[in-house]
Amino acid sequence: MKIKLPLLACTSLLLAIIVNAQTGQPSQNESWLRYTVKGEEFSVTLPVEPAMKTSDVFVTRLNKSRLERVIEAKVGEVTYRVYVYENPKPRQSLKEFVVEQTGRSDLDLTFERDLNVGKFAGQQYSSHDRDFPSTEQYFATEGRLYRFMVYGATVGHPGAQPFFASIALGKKHEGIEVIEGGMQPAESAQTIYTGKQVDTKVRLISKPEPSYPSQAKKRGIVGTVILKAVFSASGKVTNIRVAQGLPEGLTERAIAAARQIKFIPASKEGKFVSMWIQLEYNFNLY
Repeated sequence: MKIKLPLLACTSLLLAIIVNAQTGQPSQNESWLRYTVKGEEFSVTLPVEPAMKTSDVFVTRLNKSRLERVIEAKVGEVTYRVYVYENPKPRQSLKEFVVEQTGRSDLDLTFERDLNVGKFAGQQYSSHDRDFPSTEQYFATEGRLYRFMVYGATVGHPGAQPFFASIALGKKHEGIEVIEGGMQPAESAQTIYTGKQVDTKVRLISKPEPSYPSQAKKRGIVGTVILKAVFSASGKVTNIRVAQGLPEGLTERAIAAARQIKFIPASKEGKFVSMWIQLEYNFNLY
């Protein structure tokens, strides 16, 4: 099945069913992308789309609740996490935050070095336990406390290096917006279907129009972003994977657009089912 949809002159969208969708396996050419959370003061790159959980947690020392978030992405045995804590007045200092977090941890964390990301100071701790290796970086911004963590690897791991090196702090960050709940658990091969296996294929209701970042235009960046995603039985576009990306924010804009697609799910035997779909966003300058 191929569905061609008109977009702005600078972009076009082509949907096609992935030929080998029944495997349920993501592309091996996935790239690291930058993610952020609306209203937060950070962004960071991750190898896969993360999940997020937000809670209101009562804090005894404040005698009130504060917002806390956990953003998590996992690849193999390595887990990437960003812990976000609201820091209301009276503000908790970085030192107090580090003492609190390391004191609560079940890991044998030791101080390694002081850090700076822009104007914000931080500290790095690691656990070199053979069974529980991890590296953590702590920062305090104007209204937030952040704990960036790689569990299952020390800082020398090739997966940890791009994560920590990409940390950006401050306001107004570019990146893919992480949504509450985020990435759905990967469906098994038995729950994803191809067009030949369903009774009714995915039907589009509406589509977004990905914008063209000004910097990409200035640099003359053109080409095609290819995404692979599950058009789920629940009516959401989930498990977005990057098969082919473009620089200067074009990949991120394509993903943001894909998340906004409205559709009627495929159906089989009278029930909605999930399908892998390939999305191609062509960015051209005319």
